[in-house]
Amino acid sequence: MSLLTTVVGLLLLFLGIAAYVLTDRTSVTALIPCVFGIAYLILGVLALRKPGIRKHLMHGAAALSLLGIAGNVPAIAALSDMLSGAEVARPAAVVARSLMALICAVHLIASVRSFLAARLRPAQ
Repeated sequence: MSLLTTVVGLLLLFLGIAAYVLTDRTSVTALIPCVFGIAYLILGVLALRKPGIRKHLMHGAAALSLLGIAGNVPAIAALSDMLSGAEVARPAAVVARSLMALICAVHLIASVRSFLAARLRPAQ
């Protein structure tokens, strides 16, 4: 999970920078995925270097994923409208926020699966 968390951090950094550049740098809020990406990177790298607190760091990353999904629920609804042909305000933001929600959802699902597998593993 530490490596996946680090990769998610890099993906969100890339998404934030791409959204900011592709929207002609009109809104600093396009960089919000970068803030999440930096947090994921910190958690992932620390988990790789400090195995003693890995479990706590990965629980923090899972909570961050939940926050990333919850904050972008309105964008998912707007994406649904956009895909059905309706016009939406700031379509680039809708796409970027929906991608962020998807990335966070994949991370959260992987986290929950990892936590369950660790719990069901026999004690050594």
